[in-house]
Amino acid sequence: MEVILLERVNKLGHMGEVVKVRDGYARNFLLKRGKALRATADNRAKYDGMKAELEARNLQSKGEASKVAEKIQGKNIIVIRQASEAGQLFGSVTVRDVVTAFEADGVALERPQVQLDAPIKSIGKHAIIVAVHPEVEVEVTVTVARSQDEAERINRGEDISTRNEDRDAAAEAIAAAGEFFDPEAQQEDVEPASAAEETEK
Repeated sequence: MEVILLERVNKLGHMGEVVKVRDGYARNFLLKRGKALRATADNRAKYDGMKAELEARNLQSKGEASKVAEKIQGKNIIVIRQASEAGQLFGSVTVRDVVTAFEADGVALERPQVQLDAPIKSIGKHAIIVAVHPEVEVEVTVTVARSQDEAERINRGEDISTRNEDRDAAAEAIAAAGEFFDPEAQQEDVEPASAAEETEK
């Protein structure tokens, strides 16, 4: 289906462009949300008549979005989740969780504004894009951790991987054991003792 875009749509086109999209996408998203019109002769004329109004409205909403963008640019929100020792989450962090975390921080976002390609499934810092307006995007960070303390450690740049800690602890234990147990030193101690026994005989 061919449609006329009434605003910029990410990865599709700019306001006023006629683009060809799948029927389902057009009906269920673009037309339903008022982002486009079917590309008929009547609608082309209708678009020409409302173009100035659409551009003015777009400029106004872009200005408001820029203020929100300044407020959240580079923001780091924390999401607490249960996870395995290896850092894999029991479940995942979704767009809904990100929106809820922002709401708790006093920022109202809508789900389509959060561009998360796939749910987050591991502990750590994750950079995501928030499109506060079709023409205004900002990058924010989502820190996923098992506790507030762990989130602070992650944000300080500490490696909280339990596996690494276990590996380091094991390496230290082997090194310590090596100092106490030196096979060559023991052999040297044994030989003089056996020589002394022979002299006694």
